[in-house]
Amino acid sequence: MSHALHPKMTAAGLEMLREHIAAVPDFPKEGILFRDITPALADPACLKTALDLHLNAIADIAGQVELIVGIESRGFLFGMPLAARLGVGFVPVRKPGKLPRPVLEERYALEYGEDALQVHTDDIPKGTKVLIVDDLLATGGTASAACALVERAGADVLGCLFLIELEALSGRSKLGQRRVDALIGY
Repeated sequence: MSHALHPKMTAAGLEMLREHIAAVPDFPKEGILFRDITPALADPACLKTALDLHLNAIADIAGQVELIVGIESRGFLFGMPLAARLGVGFVPVRKPGKLPRPVLEERYALEYGEDALQVHTDDIPKGTKVLIVDDLLATGGTASAACALVERAGADVLGCLFLIELEALSGRSKLGQRRVDALIGY
């Protein structure tokens, strides 16, 4: 199953996505320029293009992916439809207190304080080849914690896939040698 797009379709699709991502100054606090993806999600052609471009980015490893792990909550928006298109399962990685069965937990540092991610202990089989999906790579703390959870479960991280990367925040550096694909960089 091939997912590669023609380069002209890819360039046009990326331009469409950029046009549908709103820049919102001073949200959620002063000095932050928030990249709002909801206009891209609301437009059917743009949403389809975003999914096509995600698949295009991982075309060389798509046949190896056995499970997609989506990071709460916007990783669910792209992770589930990508899993459906690839014919693989989807596992949500959640904030604490959202999963009802026994969990693995990974704590990670924030600018001020810390947070955690959890996954059910039995949702990711040992040896599974996993693609981690989220909407945005910023500082890399959340993605790094998700990778650590997957690896603690005994699975292999094939790569991490994002719609947007905030390049100035150097989030890639927290992901070490892992493969990182981002459709749009700011």
